Amino acid sequence: MNPKWSALLGAGLLAVVALIAGLLVVGPKTVAAGSAAADPSAAPVEEPAAELAATTDERPNMVLILMDDFSLELLRTMPEATRMAAEGATYQNSFVIDSLCCPSRAALLTGQTPHHTKVLTNTQNDPEHPVGGWSAFQRYGNVEKQFSIGLQEAGYTTGFVGKYINAYEATIGADGKRVPPPKVPGWDSWNALLGGAYGGWGYQTTYLDGAGEVQLHNHPQPARNASVPEKDAAYATNVTRDYALDFINAHRDEEEPYFLEIAAYGPHSRLGHHYPGLDTWFPPAFADQAPAGDPAGGNCGRVECADLTLKDLVGYGDDRSDNAPTYLGRGGRTSPAPAWRTNKVSLSDETALSQYRDRARMVQSIDRMITQVREAAGEDTYIMLTSDNGFHLGQHQLNGGKGAPYDSDTRVPMVVVGPDVVPGKRGQFVNNIDLAPTFLDIAGAPTPSYVSGSSFADTLSRPRLPGGRYAFFEHTYAKSHPGEVDLDSGSGGTVDIIPSYIAVRGSQGLLVRFDLDKSWKGTDYAYELYRYDRPWEDRNVFAEDHAKPYARDLMRRLNAYEGCAPAVCRALTR
Repeated sequence: MNPKWSALLGAGLLAVVALIAGLLVVGPKTVAAGSAAADPSAAPVEEPAAELAATTDERPNMVLILMDDFSLELLRTMPEATRMAAEGATYQNSFVIDSLCCPSRAALLTGQTPHHTKVLTNTQNDPEHPVGGWSAFQRYGNVEKQFSIGLQEAGYTTGFVGKYINAYEATIGADGKRVPPPKVPGWDSWNALLGGAYGGWGYQTTYLDGAGEVQLHNHPQPARNASVPEKDAAYATNVTRDYALDFINAHRDEEEPYFLEIAAYGPHSRLGHHYPGLDTWFPPAFADQAPAGDPAGGNCGRVECADLTLKDLVGYGDDRSDNAPTYLGRGGRTSPAPAWRTNKVSLSDETALSQYRDRARMVQSIDRMITQVREAAGEDTYIMLTSDNGFHLGQHQLNGGKGAPYDSDTRVPMVVVGPDVVPGKRGQFVNNIDLAPTFLDIAGAPTPSYVSGSSFADTLSRPRLPGGRYAFFEHTYAKSHPGEVDLDSGSGGTVDIIPSYIAVRGSQGLLVRFDLDKSWKGTDYAYELYRYDRPWEDRNVFAEDHAKPYARDLMRRLNAYEGCAPAVCRALTR
């Protein structure tokens, strides 16, 4: 826990002792039964009581800004984000547990691995036994395990703005009218932008009425002859910003602290629907777009769009012939396994460069939002900037998309500013499942034992503290079904050819165990191992390195990770 808040809690405890002139004994805090329903791993834990945290009104506000499909090369184009990095803590080894949208978001909200949330894909696939999307998130008890519920119990006012869980959508009632999606516990303010917001314009949002019920609000697509300011006022990122500023302005002067999650849709690609005449797959705000006939123009922030080149995409175009996985047999014997990257390389250099620049234009509206959020929230608020996953755009010869275990997809920014944050880079490994316990730790609330992540709050003020040394990834293969939003067809996406895998990433390398059997019934394990002699996954060295100490350490951890209980999952990262 942050030292400042530990001291405050300690002062509150001493005050109580003095008042009662006796001996105060604080026993173990038992997590609320509702959050541990039907989960035998959710045993009582000894943590500071939430009630004790409520003895002070000086606990900090917190804001999480979550981007969508953000790749690290975009960060240098963003003036405010780079200013955050200079003024705050930057975690250079920040990763996500699954580089696919819905499993990643479910993991972030609960602090659990996908093998615990059972949210494995973006869509439900089987309605009776859903494996992804809102159906799975709800079916398997994850709604009750959101960290926001723990923050509420600790006295925080909670707000959500933006993109929530895939397939959390309005439905059509018997009368033909749109019915709002269900109310989600854990959030006092609820402004979700529904799936139409992928296109930038023309979508619906939610809000809670006076009775606390979810209602819908329409954001129609502006007319083509509308002015640029009128069009951009309806742009999804700017509407997200407006909701966020409304929440902050409403609660910043209240005695109770607040937590706000701002989940932008950018720079995710659009789906089928888009603004008329705007043909790019990555639609920026009109103010940032390239003028007609000038593909190198427009607003790319700190960098001229013309200066963004394919050399920025680390490993772009690297030949995949030396990346095929390797079988491991008895006695340590190895043999070649079939390549799984068998897709047609359809993404041209011209398209990749155009899309890279549009993605840079797209994040400028997010960057302006960050500026306004920081100004409204003030210096005494923790603000964290990250993404649900990365994005490859010509790396690994996989065209464009996400879902792979490589740095382009799994490594994301983690930038934090706020009270007592010591500026500078951090070397500890952190994962997005570490965010939930970090928020609870800062709030002085207990972390349930079902959480698989670990708090990194202490490293905000003490950069050299020991922390995570490894990050784990897992991903489940699924053939694309209707409603899939991560096909990335405009970039030649190949998410539905990526096999299931588990992986471990350390400072010395990445070890991935793929299951090449896509039947969901059998297994066909093969391995890829990368040393990072070059700053990307250049060549699979499993055959030559698998018996070396660093590789044996990775293999031991990988084998222990499969199906691990939360306490084991946490221990394996150390």
